Amino acid sequence: MTTHATTQVTLQADPRPRFGDLLAAEWIKVRSLRSTPWTIALTLLFVVGSAAVATLADKDAASHPADFLPFDAYPAAGYWTLMLVASTMGALTVVSEYSSGLIRTTTVAIPARGSLVLAKAAVTAALWTAVGTAASVGSFLVSQAVLARHQGGVPVTHPGVFRALIASASLAPVCALVGLGLGVLLRHTAGTIIAGVFALLMLPTMFSESNRWSADLKHTLVSAAWNRLMQTWEPDPHSLGYTATVPGSWAVYVLWPLITIALAVLVVRRRDV
Repeated sequence: MTTHATTQVTLQADPRPRFGDLLAAEWIKVRSLRSTPWTIALTLLFVVGSAAVATLADKDAASHPADFLPFDAYPAAGYWTLMLVASTMGALTVVSEYSSGLIRTTTVAIPARGSLVLAKAAVTAALWTAVGTAASVGSFLVSQAVLARHQGGVPVTHPGVFRALIASASLAPVCALVGLGLGVLLRHTAGTIIAGVFALLMLPTMFSESNRWSADLKHTLVSAAWNRLMQTWEPDPHSLGYTATVPGSWAVYVLWPLITIALAVLVVRRRDV
């Protein structure tokens, strides 16, 4: 009589990667790109340089410390460029993997696609918060160094300064996260970049404040929210621009990246790579 010994082999599945491991992996991807530090350095140089140029052009307008010039410390040319670069780099965080085919390998190794998107978002937000802070603080210090020679410098505690500083620093991560979310949704490099430029930079120019509906729509856009947060004066109560409030502008800062990332997580879980 032959006895067959049955051996049970228990196969233990590999544990799911921890979120900290995903963060570390995404950070390695970002820092391994040689273009990242050069892009950030050139962007910071341009943004801070534009603040110096704008302040030098208007230095005579600040006759005493009460004249804080937010659009000299934070000129539109510099910060629209920051918006463009941040949204593009945020988009490239994900669309570069789609274009190279690396995303298939990544999703095989990490089936939890929603966690993957959130890890990319967390690393992107942290990186561009640091970049935005450096740009904002550098712009303020450079502008005040110029104005201090003309008795026009103000401390960071001056009314309106801190809000302008925080709003300008937050602009970079907001745009980077919007770009990342669009990248997940569109999965195409050129299309994502164009969509980001349109939504963040071109769309606001299509709306005016000549009537209420147009003004209300404009105030839901990121660049319009940044403009409102830069203002150290209250709008005319009789103007349509009065519908743009400071709390509403902060809400725009929160909702744009929150909605795009939430949509990205939802979509990436439901479709094939």
